[in-house]
Amino acid sequence: MGKTKTKNQKKSRLNAIRQGEEDFGKVPHSFVFHRGQIGKNAGQLVTDMRHVMEPFTAENLKVRKKNVLKDFAAVAGPLGVTHFMIFTKTPSSINMRLARLPKGPTMYFKLLKYTLVKDIVSSLKRHRMHQQQFTHHPLLVLNNFGSTGMQVKLMATMFQNMFPSISVHKVNLNSIKRCVLLNYDPLSEEIEFRHYSLKVVPVGMSRGVKKLMQERFPNMSRFDDISELLMKGANLSESEAEQDGDHNITELPQAYSGRGNMCSQQSAVRLTEIGPRMTMKLVKIEEGMGAGNVLYHSFIQKSEEDIREILKRKEAQLKLKQERKKKQEQNILHKKEKREENKKKSLAGIKRKHQDQEGATDSEVEDPGQQDDQAAAESEDEAEYYRQAVGEEPDEGMFPMAKKKQNADKSLRPFKKRKMSVGKDSGQGGAPKRGRRAGGGPSPKRSSRPGTKARPQNQDRKQSKKGVKNFGVKKGERGLKLKRQNGNPRPGFKKGGKQGFRQKKGKGRP
Repeated sequence: MGKTKTKNQKKSRLNAIRQGEEDFGKVPHSFVFHRGQIGKNAGQLVTDMRHVMEPFTAENLKVRKKNVLKDFAAVAGPLGVTHFMIFTKTPSSINMRLARLPKGPTMYFKLLKYTLVKDIVSSLKRHRMHQQQFTHHPLLVLNNFGSTGMQVKLMATMFQNMFPSISVHKVNLNSIKRCVLLNYDPLSEEIEFRHYSLKVVPVGMSRGVKKLMQERFPNMSRFDDISELLMKGANLSESEAEQDGDHNITELPQAYSGRGNMCSQQSAVRLTEIGPRMTMKLVKIEEGMGAGNVLYHSFIQKSEEDIREILKRKEAQLKLKQERKKKQEQNILHKKEKREENKKKSLAGIKRKHQDQEGATDSEVEDPGQQDDQAAAESEDEAEYYRQAVGEEPDEGMFPMAKKKQNADKSLRPFKKRKMSVGKDSGQGGAPKRGRRAGGGPSPKRSSRPGTKARPQNQDRKQSKKGVKNFGVKKGERGLKLKRQNGNPRPGFKKGGKQGFRQKKGKGRP
């Protein structure tokens, strides 16, 4: 049985939470905030109005300078907010707007007078205000809103929808701790806003008995018997008991909190003002969220013709706005299509480039020795020319590519071409030196090599003028011309013409 009872308790608790959430979502919620600079006192009025609208309002709503009305409207939907109360300040007055979300209407009020909570509480001898009063919504009381006029009915409907509705047969009297009173004056068209704390006390007994029924027990040190307190009511001030009458005495249908408030017994309802207090006047009513047609204006009256002209002008503006919007959408689509085309072209170009690079790489992979064969053929031509010119086989390191053709297993090395000229034998004994033709004859012209230009006869003179030096060459003879590499002579030779070699400046051929 214990487990079954525990399960039932859990189910009932979950059902109560779910029902509470549904009820909380059904009631209207509000945002109370200001726009622009309003000052210290008006800012305190905004805070006081948030206390009035508790518990179905945002108590700690953060408002920044950069926030616009669209920001609040965007947040209001997910949070279930149905009404906006907006305060603004002008050089002449303070204004208040009441807006119904999401489609309006919007009402503009001008605050003629207002009093803050702190001023009202300081003026009372005894105030009755505690935190438990703000755990339930206040009871709305409308007075004189049944008069003729479209604007009066709209105001009454707006005020009624701002507070949760009350079912007379299901309401719990203990949840009613506060009261909001709105009184409309048809002559001055002004609305009086009051906020009261509600208290219920039993009637039909003396002040002494009432004192005994209260929480604070009276001082009975001066009495000989309790009958003196009940009969005389001594030592009690007149201000502790208000004058009750038919205007505030009623029969309670339920037991109310407080000593002596029993069911089917008469009790008096007493109100204590806790603030704030406002006196305001309706200025105009607009459709929508401040951007629709003006339904009512208290200062400006327009004829039907003026209204028609305004409607035509607004229709033309809306039509122009729609056309401009369509044109902007078309421009956006055109730019988007153009961007996509450019993107496709760029991707196709990148793809084509990659394909070309891959094809070149594949060709190189398919024939890796093609370039080597070409370089080897050129080197072989050089070697053959050397054989024809000199009559000897070239050294091993002179034409490496030609050697690589024979020995393919060796690595390829870069070779350096050498320019050489062959002259007559110097007359010294021994074998002919490298770079001289056997027999001492003149070397053949380089034009014998295909693809080269003929060498001019006065080239020795030109080269000697440029500073090229001939080592081991006598007058009337030709020898090998050795170029300097990086400013240093060929290894094995020294500057100054030592080791049996004489250095002369070339003065032309004999």
